[in-house]
Amino acid sequence: MKRLTTILLTLCMTLGLCAQTAREEIKANKFLSASNYLDYDNYPATKALTPAPKGYEPYLMNHYGRHGSRWLTSENSYLNPLETLRKAKEQGKLTATGEDVLRQVEEIYKTSIKRTGDLSSVGERQHHGIGKRMVQNFPEIFKKEGVHIDARSTVVIRCILSMVAECEELAAANPTATFHNDASESLQYYLNQPRTDIIKKAREKSRELRHEKEREFFKNSKSERLMGVLFNDAQWVNDSLKGGAPLVYQLFDVASNMQSHEYDLDLYPIFTEDEIYYQWRMRNIRWYLDYAASPQTGSVLPFSQANLLRDIIQVADTTTQTGAVLRFGHEVCVMPLACLLELGNCGAKVDDLEKLDEQWRNYKIFPMACNIQLVFYRPVNGKGDILVKALLNEREVTLPVKTKQYPYYKWKDLRKYYQDKLEWFEEKQKESASN
Repeated sequence: MKRLTTILLTLCMTLGLCAQTAREEIKANKFLSASNYLDYDNYPATKALTPAPKGYEPYLMNHYGRHGSRWLTSENSYLNPLETLRKAKEQGKLTATGEDVLRQVEEIYKTSIKRTGDLSSVGERQHHGIGKRMVQNFPEIFKKEGVHIDARSTVVIRCILSMVAECEELAAANPTATFHNDASESLQYYLNQPRTDIIKKAREKSRELRHEKEREFFKNSKSERLMGVLFNDAQWVNDSLKGGAPLVYQLFDVASNMQSHEYDLDLYPIFTEDEIYYQWRMRNIRWYLDYAASPQTGSVLPFSQANLLRDIIQVADTTTQTGAVLRFGHEVCVMPLACLLELGNCGAKVDDLEKLDEQWRNYKIFPMACNIQLVFYRPVNGKGDILVKALLNEREVTLPVKTKQYPYYKWKDLRKYYQDKLEWFEEKQKESASN
């Protein structure tokens, strides 16, 4: 008994040492601070997948994935900091470091002309890698003779090209596979669902809370150090740049998204570790309020993907032949879907936003090319329950029902759990409409 107690204490201590805070994770890998701009390949899954239970084989890949890395979606995301730096240069206010930052922002802006929002070569590479690993991880599906792969995308070009890149790998691995690729406004109702009234009201509340947090953030952003690095006139910074906090925020967005390209540009060195963490922390709160199961907004925002969940269930219910349904869209779909499915701790409900990053970290959910893979397994002899396991960014995660063989769960249990959630939301919408 004493020996067992010692072993358990040692194990607990080891697990405690292995558990890292968000600050520690970002210190070890600065790219995580980019939130939704994180390059998928800068946060690779390394743990081997658990083999299928004895007598079971995978037969269905039920998937939703985000497009790969891209240019920033608005020209102003580049022009706003660029024009500030140009103005400072004209007035002789830039330091040598400020001049170098201006040069880098100029260079990245030039590449973005007529390309804002476009898929980059990094984004294309990400999806080729994901497609290749799908084949490696699930050859029973993707190498099956004549397997049918149904791939669907929103109408946004970067999503369509991401779909193409992934399907190219699947086709190369199995020349006998047949494909149906589609991108249409008719698919938008579930691939990028319009907001219902109850979701709109919750977003109005999240916007109020987020703006309140952002005002607090800018007030306490402590931008003086970086302003002193970039500019030679503190009074000019106070008079012309409102202390510099908005510029720091803008520059951090540009710095974060530089990993979406293969250029020799890097603005991260101008920020300290504390500044990098602080910038990420505000964005973490922002994304949580806008898309997650935040109790501050009634925990309803993940239901913005209710139609997508219904489609996933319908595909699972009607698919009998080995195959794959691949859907391609955006992070504003993947994130709430992951929260709605309660993958791992994505569905966490955190009352104290100051402690949010102890339980919920956005970079674990929605890097560029993030994806959810629900893999369905059936007994080879035809006798037994259908099982499912979930991969979030190619990592096995827990699901919100009980199981005796993690990471495998009985689909009938999971299906009922999700149907009950959807029915609860339907009642919630009816109540909201009647008030």
